[in-house]
Amino acid sequence: MTAGLDGLPVADPTGGALAQARKRVGAEPLRWLFDLLRGPAAGIRTTGAWWRGLMVCAIDGTTIAVPDSPANLTEYTKHRCNNGGAGYPALRLLVLVSCGTRTVLDAVFGPTADGETTYAPRLLRSLREGMIVLLDRNFAAQTLVTTIAATGAQVLVRVKSGRHLPVLRRNRDGSYLSRLGTVAVRVIDCEITIATAAGHRTGLYRLVTTLTDHQSHPAAELVRLYHERWELETAYPEIKSTILGSRVLRARTPDGLDQEIHALLVAYQVLRLAMADATGTRPETDPDRASFTIALNTARDLVIQAAGVIAGTVIDLVGTIGRRVLADLMPNRRIRTRLRVVKRAISKYNAKGTVDRTSYTATISIDILTTPDP
Repeated sequence: MTAGLDGLPVADPTGGALAQARKRVGAEPLRWLFDLLRGPAAGIRTTGAWWRGLMVCAIDGTTIAVPDSPANLTEYTKHRCNNGGAGYPALRLLVLVSCGTRTVLDAVFGPTADGETTYAPRLLRSLREGMIVLLDRNFAAQTLVTTIAATGAQVLVRVKSGRHLPVLRRNRDGSYLSRLGTVAVRVIDCEITIATAAGHRTGLYRLVTTLTDHQSHPAAELVRLYHERWELETAYPEIKSTILGSRVLRARTPDGLDQEIHALLVAYQVLRLAMADATGTRPETDPDRASFTIALNTARDLVIQAAGVIAGTVIDLVGTIGRRVLADLMPNRRIRTRLRVVKRAISKYNAKGTVDRTSYTATISIDILTTPDP
């Protein structure tokens, strides 16, 4: 932190001094800053951010390990598991993300004693007309879908294939109209096959959407759109693995964790805004091609060099990040073919069996199925 301040009367801060400084600042300024920064950063021409005039968003949750301190244990608990339980307590983080830019529109967090569907309603303040929200099966609760629909946002959610939804009317694209509680919905049953050089895999899926017009929003396009939900699954590793380096959080009190989580979200959002601004200067460039690692390392270098701190220095943080990102764009994204699996480097045992990490070129075929009337 002081490497770029040579020649200035600055003493090296101790760990205790930094802890006291964080305590004096508190969590509230970080909450204000996150509230100021959160948002989609997607212009109307941003590649991949929109689908048929709707901003594509997703909601999902994750857990983050926190220090095993007496203060934290008063609010956060350890997970139970077959091998004796987790070593650290954890908090649950739930975010609403713009899939095109992976920027955070809103976030909530708290103890894991409450599930994702308990936290999700607190994100609805950021939903509005002109958005479509992608959800996994955990969020297919009737009350939650009803509440989201009341905000004016559209919903595309996967439900269990065996869930009974009455057939009210058949559509030409193979979907059918139904109801989920008081909400009119459209149901799409499909068979998806992913083929690679290593073979192929087929699965049955049932999607439910509040977009009931099959002519304006064809079933096959909605099935392909649902694949964008994985953008949120990519955002979490950027926070937990790239920024945090898979480390446990630092704060040893709940108030400190409140501050630290908001600081993480602020840092992530600033980088994502800079990346979106950079790719936005090149028409038809998908924000997916911007490297989060390059953006993070560039920002870290600028902080260490104290760029903009010494009088007379030109502040050009976003510009510098943008130029370095654009200088080394990643290739176009391949189709995702595998589930999210964490390989535990600290253990000699496989968490979920052997993981094939080979990157394959894949093709996806979609068949819309016609469900027989009961």
